[in-house]
Amino acid sequence: MKTTTIIFFLALTFFSTRLFAQIHPDADTIVPSKGNIEQQLKDIRKRQILLYSDSAAAGNLPKKSHHIDSTKKNRYNDLLDDDPEYNKKLPWWKPALQVVALNAILNIVDRTVFNLQFAKVDFSTWKRTTSAGFPWGSGWEWDQDRFGNNFLSHPMTGCFYFNTARSNGYNYWQSAPYVFAGSYMWKIFGENGKPEREDLINTTFDGIALGEVMYRLSSNILDDRSIGAERVFREIFAGLVDPVRGINRLFQGKSFRRTNKEVYQTEPLNITFYAGIHSVNNQSLKVFSGQNVYMMNLQLDYGNPFEVRPRKPFDVFRFRTEFNFGEGRKIVDNVTGYGNLFAKNAKLGKLEMLFGLFHYYDYFDTKIFELATTSFGGGLLTKLPLSKKTNLYTNLHLGVAPFGGASVGPVSDTAQFRDYRFAYGLQGKIETGVTIGKYATVSFWYYWYLMHAFDNTGNDEKREGTLGTNVIQMIKPRITVHLFRDLSFGMEHDVYFNNHSQRTFATERFVHSEQRIFLMFYWEDPQRKGHYN
Repeated sequence: MKTTTIIFFLALTFFSTRLFAQIHPDADTIVPSKGNIEQQLKDIRKRQILLYSDSAAAGNLPKKSHHIDSTKKNRYNDLLDDDPEYNKKLPWWKPALQVVALNAILNIVDRTVFNLQFAKVDFSTWKRTTSAGFPWGSGWEWDQDRFGNNFLSHPMTGCFYFNTARSNGYNYWQSAPYVFAGSYMWKIFGENGKPEREDLINTTFDGIALGEVMYRLSSNILDDRSIGAERVFREIFAGLVDPVRGINRLFQGKSFRRTNKEVYQTEPLNITFYAGIHSVNNQSLKVFSGQNVYMMNLQLDYGNPFEVRPRKPFDVFRFRTEFNFGEGRKIVDNVTGYGNLFAKNAKLGKLEMLFGLFHYYDYFDTKIFELATTSFGGGLLTKLPLSKKTNLYTNLHLGVAPFGGASVGPVSDTAQFRDYRFAYGLQGKIETGVTIGKYATVSFWYYWYLMHAFDNTGNDEKREGTLGTNVIQMIKPRITVHLFRDLSFGMEHDVYFNNHSQRTFATERFVHSEQRIFLMFYWEDPQRKGHYN
């Protein structure tokens, strides 16, 4: 019996050793004893692409691998969350102190460098602003600031507040309160006038969305395993994308530390950039009857929506921005985006789906109209294979916009004060496109907004003083033809409808068309296949 027991344990030890010997080290781990770190990184990235890229056999997903711990990594062998060992959550007062410092620096710059009157605060102004009461009370107001200041500049400030916490180890939900606190503090202590409600709303909700987008993008850029010139480039570029995180990395020593494995959540990222000319026609559907203006457009598609896995906020998002050059001061033409808050995957035959609750940010500052919304609603993203190399992508969205702004019709390019009305309403989006292998894409987008204006108390005005309702529609068909490698030629013909109805007044109807001709560069993530635009 004793001999049998000894033989059993010896056999168990032998086979256990053999089993553990078959466990492969993480594919993204640097082994210092193997020498040249830069070469190891190159080999790791090549192996990552070879083993964990989309496969037609797996439904345009990486094949399942027993080497990947699915509780920690996605099927691309990337982390599902930042590694807590290397991204420790710091005490709550550290990001709070940074928010205070950020507001103090902003106030000093506004007051001393730009000599802005609203930033000249002291104890007497604080006595008045601290007694303003709650934002919905009479101590607060709706301001008269320009469109871009309210709906673009303030969300960017909120982005900074958000990342004081996010870059200190806090997750999406834990970082959100710091945005509200930072915005509220600025309204009370950073300015000497009546606090404005719309600034608190836009800075908080849109700042959260933009902040998470910036954090995720900077994570895709950073790699704490890298060294030399590559490391310097990554740190600088990530700091430009997310300045608050870049500064925190310097103070936390993360800019100079070296790890032997990946420590940030990254997701596949496809980048679409196009540049060309467009012509917005003045109250006309006649082709190219308006002024030709140069434009640049950037679209980022983050995450694979059709990978079956648990989802955190903004594990999937689309972010799009466009710039105009040569036509007045409206350089930032539009910024739009959406990301999931809660989402789940499903499959019906060949139809793959992601559905859930989404957060939307829309900003259009054109000569045709001004429109901005902060929205939440249901979204459905689908992919249907039509053939081996042809897929039909369709995105459906329907949201409620608790707050936004819209102009009645075309607006002046030189207005110094508010030429739009604060509003609430509904919005819907349809984005559908067919990829014909690598030869061409055909897409059709339809956006619909119903925005009802309200008065300074936030209630519907009486019949005699109603501010009215805008119904804005955008139709955007587009075709691109592949030319060479990542380069394509594209054409787009857009039509805009803006109907403004107001009691006791005739309905105003505005129709404009726009033509676009451009060269498009499409950088596809080496592990991810598929145009989602």
